[in-house]
Amino acid sequence: MQMSSVTKLTSVPAEVVMIVMSAGVLLFGFYLELYENLIPCPLCLVQRVFYVLVLFTNLSSLLLFNNPDYKIVCFHISSLFSLIGAAVAGRQIWMQRLPADEIPECGPSLTYLLDIYPFQKVLELIYHGSGTCAEVVWQFLGLSIAEWSILFFGSFSVTSIISAHHLKRSQKIVKN
Repeated sequence: MQMSSVTKLTSVPAEVVMIVMSAGVLLFGFYLELYENLIPCPLCLVQRVFYVLVLFTNLSSLLLFNNPDYKIVCFHISSLFSLIGAAVAGRQIWMQRLPADEIPECGPSLTYLLDIYPFQKVLELIYHGSGTCAEVVWQFLGLSIAEWSILFFGSFSVTSIISAHHLKRSQKIVKN
């Protein structure tokens, strides 16, 4: 009996999809930085951290955990990282839509902030953003990098929650 293409597609573990997508987003970000000379703002760098966290959480789930309970925990952690990443992207989108007279001034570099302030204060300053975070320097299909980022983080969160739900439901079926 031959499997349909839809069945084959759905047999790919959710972790693989999120690993490939987050790695692709990170690679594209590095491409924009290194080849298109777009310098990432502090909020973009924080978003990259959350892409890495989503990638490693799903990689851990895929390679280290066979127990469904651990996989469910990994999916929830991945969803949490995705939601925080979406919040950071949302903050940047909000800044990009501010009137010109309300955009904060450009601040010092991230390296300087890390040298001068404790880590918690650096996170607070980064989240408040600077003028560079409000600039839209690249768009695709009318969406800025931050807008694409919130879409990716949203899809990661939804995928993680649905995957955890399906795994939990299949566990209940096996136990009964």
